[in-house]
Amino acid sequence: MIDTNTIAQVVHEITRKGFIHEFGRSSIEIDTQAIWENIRNTGTRLWLDTGDIDIAKDLWCSQFEALTTNNTLLNREVQKGIYDGLITEVASAIKDRAPEIDEKRLLLEVSFVLNAYHALRLVELFDANVSVELHTDLGNDVDRSVEYGKRYYEICPERFYIKVPLTPAGLLVVKKLGKLGIPVNFTLGFSARQNYAAAMISQPVFVNVFLGRLNAFVTDNNLGDGLNVGEKATIATQIELQKLREDKITKTQLIAASLRNGLQVAALAGVDVHTMPPKVAAEYLKNPAETITGQLQEDLKINLASGITLDDFNASSLWELPDTFKVCVEQLLKSDIDRLRPQDIQAHFADAGFSDFFPKWSTEDIRIVAADGKIPVYERWKDRLANGKIGLDALMNISAFYSFATDQESLDNRIKSLL
Repeated sequence: MIDTNTIAQVVHEITRKGFIHEFGRSSIEIDTQAIWENIRNTGTRLWLDTGDIDIAKDLWCSQFEALTTNNTLLNREVQKGIYDGLITEVASAIKDRAPEIDEKRLLLEVSFVLNAYHALRLVELFDANVSVELHTDLGNDVDRSVEYGKRYYEICPERFYIKVPLTPAGLLVVKKLGKLGIPVNFTLGFSARQNYAAAMISQPVFVNVFLGRLNAFVTDNNLGDGLNVGEKATIATQIELQKLREDKITKTQLIAASLRNGLQVAALAGVDVHTMPPKVAAEYLKNPAETITGQLQEDLKINLASGITLDDFNASSLWELPDTFKVCVEQLLKSDIDRLRPQDIQAHFADAGFSDFFPKWSTEDIRIVAADGKIPVYERWKDRLANGKIGLDALMNISAFYSFATDQESLDNRIKSLL
């Protein structure tokens, strides 16, 4: 039988080896950028969405406070070969202490080290808070997600946020981690209702709207010009979270994620957090807005292609939050959530008339969604979207999860090739 505690200890020691950091001080010279101060003055916190150290150095300034990584961004760094030596060192050390370990568990542990080790390098250089993401194999496993979430946090409790995917299991995981005082970045959110449920049930520190992917779904599938779909979902979420905070029901903040251009930076100033890919940050620096009000525009126009309506792809699931949905969440809160299973969460929403919220995905559905990549092909899903069998938020969520799983598999294959 595998000695889990021994493996965890070895992994912790290897990951922290050589990590010496004076918190409150960065290792590089940090400038101040007045352009970013204008955004900060609206109440928006600024993060960079990259794991690339060299690129981050070019953009980092005193107004930024965090960096986000994920399975995709980490895979890009690992595929450069910069951690090949670390991979073999870690694998050897683990096998020396736990020779009975199987390949699947070994891959999980080495991947854990790569994620945490790279995040520590970011902490050392920038003194930044860094989001570290769970392996996608844990996405539907409550107990193991909690275990690895705790282990990540113990690596650097001063600076790590733990990224957990928004799944039925994730709702339970985040609630458990929160009770342990572990800050969670609840990722893969796409709608006001997803994030309302997350904030009410799990109380994470952060939730997300991957707004750029929503706009890309519209443009890539020729449904319209792609403007404002993601923005509308983001603003609707911000308004709901603000109400909950004013009523002292939650402290959860919203991350406007997956921004695609500099215009969105100014248009969404006032949202709690922006996490910007380097390309977007550089674009905004080159062409900053002349005036920033910090007033979010609720009534956004969405331009669709001829013959297409919002109902055709269940777009309203992104921003509408009916009272009946809120009642559904309130009813769930009356139960002993810690005793529930992921399937119980799924069944609760279905029984309340929201089966499109956490649909039951078949094996074939997952195969198709994985083949589509991070932006689903509309033609494959249009019937179920139009008749309300699945929400667009749910479809985008499962697509994002399996696109990250594909990149995680690529990273794991790199590890395998070196073992």
